[in-house]
Amino acid sequence: MTRAMKDSGIEWIGQIPENWEVKRLKNLLKERKEKNDPIQTKEVLSLLKDRGVIPYSEKGDIGNKAKEDVSKYKLVYPNDIVLNSMNIIIGSVGKSNYYGVVSPVYYVLNTKNKNNIDFYNYVLKSESFQKSLIGLGNGILEHRMRIPIEKLNGVSLPLPPLEEQERIASILDEKVERIDAIIADTKQSIEELKQYKQSLITETVTKGLDKNVPMKDSGIEWIGQIPEDWEVVKLKYLVQLSGTTVKCNIGDGYVGLENINSFEGKINSYQILSSSSKEQFCHKGDILYSKLRPYLSKGFIADKDYACSGEFVVLKPHQKVSSMFLLQYLLTVFTKYINATTYGTKMPRTSWDKMKEVYVLVPSFEKQNQIANFLNEKIRQIDQLIQDKDKLIKDYEEYKKSIIYEYVTGKIEI
Repeated sequence: MTRAMKDSGIEWIGQIPENWEVKRLKNLLKERKEKNDPIQTKEVLSLLKDRGVIPYSEKGDIGNKAKEDVSKYKLVYPNDIVLNSMNIIIGSVGKSNYYGVVSPVYYVLNTKNKNNIDFYNYVLKSESFQKSLIGLGNGILEHRMRIPIEKLNGVSLPLPPLEEQERIASILDEKVERIDAIIADTKQSIEELKQYKQSLITETVTKGLDKNVPMKDSGIEWIGQIPEDWEVVKLKYLVQLSGTTVKCNIGDGYVGLENINSFEGKINSYQILSSSSKEQFCHKGDILYSKLRPYLSKGFIADKDYACSGEFVVLKPHQKVSSMFLLQYLLTVFTKYINATTYGTKMPRTSWDKMKEVYVLVPSFEKQNQIANFLNEKIRQIDQLIQDKDKLIKDYEEYKKSIIYEYVTGKIEI
């Protein structure tokens, strides 16, 4: 028998069970305003959208740096909800399992009237709730608008009986844990596929397709043994430096590119130049390889004439050099070596002067094409598997959002 429902009067909540109420946040949750002055703890905590509240020491080199003076930071206790006043709209909220301090940009909340903290953690994690906050913030970027606590206190939240809060939180803990485990396993599988793809390319462009051919010493320590009929040639003897700096006018029969985001041989995204610009000109078939942060394996073969930014070195392979074979070599073996020779700390880069002296393994032109064709097909298969797994992750993420919303608003009977 379906239980009776009623209109909550709140758009993001919609229908709720007849025995539920709706209350303002300030009547359900209270802000913890304890300052760390005098110093109570130096354990700085961070809030990451995908990981929740964690020790700052585990965050890694991302986001803002913690200040040495933590006296103005806010105290956080286990079972407090922490939310980022500037990023709550995109999901920066989580329950803390730690005692520590957070930056003043965060709000620290706990429950009133013995309400269940885990239930309200899920309420605040609901995407529908987060989207309902759009328009309440102050700032320029919609997803970076600071929401004043006074406005946050005025938003409406569902209030089920305490027993239902506890039951819903328990059910969601179990379901979300299972979903997160599937997502984590799938992400691990994707990483393993990416590693396999890299090792497959590396093995093939250095050893070839026939594993039974006689081998010889390449004479180069970091390359080692190679097939007997392969040559070792410096890059500068295999390509011509093709890019020329020109004043480009949009509409001259080519597409101008800037802010190119290209990884593993494909253009993933770019911005078209909006006006005349002084850029490099490259032709269809040229190889573009990024001098900036080469460890990202950022390069591709131009599929048409482009004007591109100076962060790329533009290479035109000689007649008996396969563009695809050379690109596959550049994005694996070559990149691993050149990355050890970069200069600059925050934005490491290389230069053509360094690149041109690096050795490349060169089989016959026929074998280059065989290897390129073999790898193209294998890469296509692996990329399809990765794409399927990415879709699975997105589907589970959407499912998780859906069940959290359905349970915290009483749409699913328990």
